[in-house]
Amino acid sequence: MKQIIVLGGGYGGVLTAKKLANKLRKNKDVHITLIDRKPYHTLLTELHEVAANRVEEDSIRVDLKKIFSGFRNVDVVLDHIDQIDFEAQRLTGQCDSYSYDYLVIGTGSKPTFFGIQGAQEHAFSLWSYEDAIKLKEHTLKMFREAVKQTDSQVRKQMLTFVVVGGGFTGVEMIGELAEFTQELCKEFYVNPNEVSLYVADMVDTILPILPKKLIVKSEKHLGKLGVNIITGAKITKVSEQGVMVGEKFIPSKTVIWTAGVQGSDLVGELDVEKQGRERILTNDKLQVPEHSNVYVVGDNIFFIPEGSERPVPQMVENAELAAPIIAHNIATEFNSQQKKAYKPTFHGTMVCIGSKYGVASVGVPKKMFSLSGFAAMGVKHLINMVYLFQVCGFNKVYHYILHEFMNVKNNRSFVGGHLAKRSPNFWLVPLRIFAGWMWFKQGFDKVGKILDDPGAMFLIPAKAVDGTSGASVAEAADAVSAASSYTSEALTALPVPDFIKNIVDWSMGLMFYTADGGYTSLAYIFQTGMVAAEMLVGLLLIVGLFTAPAAVVTFCMGAMVWVSGMAPSEMLWYMAASIALIGGSGSTLGLDYYVYPRLKKVWKRLPIVKRWYLYTD
Repeated sequence: MKQIIVLGGGYGGVLTAKKLANKLRKNKDVHITLIDRKPYHTLLTELHEVAANRVEEDSIRVDLKKIFSGFRNVDVVLDHIDQIDFEAQRLTGQCDSYSYDYLVIGTGSKPTFFGIQGAQEHAFSLWSYEDAIKLKEHTLKMFREAVKQTDSQVRKQMLTFVVVGGGFTGVEMIGELAEFTQELCKEFYVNPNEVSLYVADMVDTILPILPKKLIVKSEKHLGKLGVNIITGAKITKVSEQGVMVGEKFIPSKTVIWTAGVQGSDLVGELDVEKQGRERILTNDKLQVPEHSNVYVVGDNIFFIPEGSERPVPQMVENAELAAPIIAHNIATEFNSQQKKAYKPTFHGTMVCIGSKYGVASVGVPKKMFSLSGFAAMGVKHLINMVYLFQVCGFNKVYHYILHEFMNVKNNRSFVGGHLAKRSPNFWLVPLRIFAGWMWFKQGFDKVGKILDDPGAMFLIPAKAVDGTSGASVAEAADAVSAASSYTSEALTALPVPDFIKNIVDWSMGLMFYTADGGYTSLAYIFQTGMVAAEMLVGLLLIVGLFTAPAAVVTFCMGAMVWVSGMAPSEMLWYMAASIALIGGSGSTLGLDYYVYPRLKKVWKRLPIVKRWYLYTD
């Protein structure tokens, strides 16, 4: 049994392990082990959202065992690896030791403080789930204590927040913090003018890799949020009392460090060639030159692509592009394919400044497009969902949408509160029961007609002389329950566009009409099925069982009646009600409350469901 070990559950490690598992799933002689210190994968690019209380804490975590629950050839092991012996091909951890035939190193990075006095001891970092939680709780604590503070200078110090680092992480953090402090000012009755926000960097501009016009827009938006921007000023000291920026000392109890990263402690101790800030030098196959069975992924890579002057950046897209190359190159050891060289094509960068505004430079190397505002935020969310779909399929994308757009706090979303869940489902219960009764009554009334004359056809119009269907007003009256109280003169069918009518006429002629103008057996089966379906979905809605699928079915039935040319105006009400009920109201005073939790447990055990993450938590 060949052993492949992926070390690190970050962006690169998770994607590499998944792609390896897919490529080698039919090879019974290969086993993959992913080792990480924590049981979850952290979405590092979204830490600022938790730190500033925009989303729930669990929104940036994905259980590693959930990610690989559908893969029989992957094990997730929790351990802290202290040493790698490349000659013996062995990893030594705090819990156990592990032999490998192929190794992928993806241990990521850690903050670097450049030897600045007091920075590591007194500044908050933002590089882990725990960092984000700690920072959120600290910010809340500062407001709680500030409102009790009578010394104006101490109060000012508590309400001053400084982010060191004007890159993507720093700008995103200060943007979210600006919105968070606005909320806290309302909650604790603090005058917003008492809060001071700073973002500082020693370079001459924030977001230096973006086009100038996007930098200007970013600075303008930060100004609207009340953020003071300090650039071209060296940070020389951080203490419990504040931070020294250039010649100015800023008193603050909250200094957040986002000024740079370097390789992890383990990578720094490895006996391999490293360049940059503790990044492992690789060849174009992403192998360690001294050890061809060892590969590097993510932030740990130091590789300068052909035609480029700089190494690949430490960003998520680098991990996304490197993972399939590494998976392919390892898989070639078990098949007859050739190894591929890493030739990354990066598609740009995006940064959100608070929950409602962002800037982005996206495209291909020779054609980049600058976006800002709504468009930039849309692109960022779309890219996040593409990544999450790779990691945990429908499950994580669904929950991302909930956290980012529906379960939002104080309308902190780029679409505001328009998609936010404001009303509990119990307000839909009367509509659910009434709509269910109307559909049930509609079907029940038609049962009598079928029993009186099984050969009667009243849901499919008679074939017209010219070969097309011809719905009479009287026939249309039987199409919906509400129509039973109308005379033929009072009913007017909803109009149907000609192109739809032509398609329907053709399909009905194919399935429901005989050559002599009569009805086929399928027509009678269809009519009986429709009547049974009306009664069934009506009952389901009344008792609140499988409410969402029942509502979808009622919408489809309403649409079928409409396109047949037999729908009165009341059918619009039926269809509108079905749309309202698709969100589900059966969990309130309905059987869904009892049935769905039990079905979910059974559903999640199915292999195909686990493999494709076709469930919600």
